[in-house]
Amino acid sequence: MKSVSDNLERYSRQILFPGVGSQGQQHLIESRVAIVGCGALGTVQAETLCRAGIGHLTLIDRDFVEKSNLQRQTLFNEEDAEKSLPKAIAVKQHLNKINSLVNIEAHVVDLNYRNAESLMEGIDCILDGTDNFETRFLLNDVSYKKRIPWIYGAAVGSSGLTMTIIPRQTPCFRCIMESPPLPGSTPTCDTAGILSPIASIVSSLQVTEAIKILTGKTKQLNSKLLCLDIWKNSWQWLEIASSSESHDCPVCHSGKLEFLTGNHSTSTTTLCGRDSVQIFQSKGKKVNLPELGRRLQLLGSVSFNRFLLRFKCKDAEIIVFLDGRSIVKGTSNHQLARSLYSRYIGN
Repeated sequence: MKSVSDNLERYSRQILFPGVGSQGQQHLIESRVAIVGCGALGTVQAETLCRAGIGHLTLIDRDFVEKSNLQRQTLFNEEDAEKSLPKAIAVKQHLNKINSLVNIEAHVVDLNYRNAESLMEGIDCILDGTDNFETRFLLNDVSYKKRIPWIYGAAVGSSGLTMTIIPRQTPCFRCIMESPPLPGSTPTCDTAGILSPIASIVSSLQVTEAIKILTGKTKQLNSKLLCLDIWKNSWQWLEIASSSESHDCPVCHSGKLEFLTGNHSTSTTTLCGRDSVQIFQSKGKKVNLPELGRRLQLLGSVSFNRFLLRFKCKDAEIIVFLDGRSIVKGTSNHQLARSLYSRYIGN
């Protein structure tokens, strides 16, 4: 492994910063970071950490590059979209040209309870670049079990959220939200839009927290949930009850890792002879079909009755049933179906 002296010129301005220094830079070179989701947040995270000299980056994403990504997913270009490259692969190719000293491992997979522990083996810090709550609850479980710090981040519209989670020391994600919201009840970038700067700001804050963790500067960590809206010019830091006080938290208080065991996982199955994939929430929750229809009506055609909603646009046809079950038509690819579901329905 190369020492700091071998890379003095490349990282010289970062080493000059007192919070990092030569010793901190060596820690970064020896660190292993996983980025889950290579979209608007993940691309900024990956490029910033690569330029900072992280020794090993593990990239995990199930999706591919599309033209609509180029507005905010900063590492991609038109050629990536034309080729429909998997996002993890495209990120790796671009990062290899930025810093050939970083070892980059790309996984074109859907992170789930079956592969989460193996993919996080040996990881020092996890960055959240995901687009759905189920994956975040899973990250929270694997973080707690393997004692890996992770940094939550989300951005939609002009607003963003971020929080640093140190397992068994700080409040965890389930201290904030006990269970995922109802399907279709939360906005996504495809239903509410997004300003590119909010993704860059949130991801930059996440990377800064990661550098603090990896260089051992944990006293400088942000211990609160940060909520910001760059259009309304508002920044709020919310104090979350400590893990010792979170008696209602199934993770911190009881050690229940329900998402890592698959008890809350979303299952998919191919419908025989129909070129469709059914997505079923393990614990069915009734969907507010009129409200979901209102959110989707600007994106395509919507029709619904008291039993189901049918949504159709240029790249998707999705039927959502009252009990939360959905059918994604026109594909037998489970990863694509889950991606389309997350994009338009949410969690």
